[in-house]
Amino acid sequence: MEHDIRPWGEYFVLEDAPTHKVKRIIVKPGGRLSYQYHHHRVEVWTIIQGEAIITLDGVDEVYKKGQVAQIPLGAKHRIQNQTDEDVVFIEVQLGTYFGEDDIVRIEDDYNRN
Repeated sequence: MEHDIRPWGEYFVLEDAPTHKVKRIIVKPGGRLSYQYHHHRVEVWTIIQGEAIITLDGVDEVYKKGQVAQIPLGAKHRIQNQTDEDVVFIEVQLGTYFGEDDIVRIEDDYNRN
């Protein structure tokens, strides 16, 4: 199983197929992913633990366990954890390409391009 540690937390790839990719993502307290978009995939995020703030095209909304966010193709998005416990979510990517180089970062707390 692919596993990667990032400044905001970590992720595990649960499934990687030609038509989709599934990740289990953990965002540690105070962590947030870059504000980003993708050219080749949509994403569906299901919160399975904790309370997250999801920004979708500039609008912040709180998501709790069991809630689902749909990220359309090209939509600017980010997830952040402003609580003192881990946020865990399942990300399902659907599209034509799932490489990490399909991340276009608009804003990043960790100075990544």
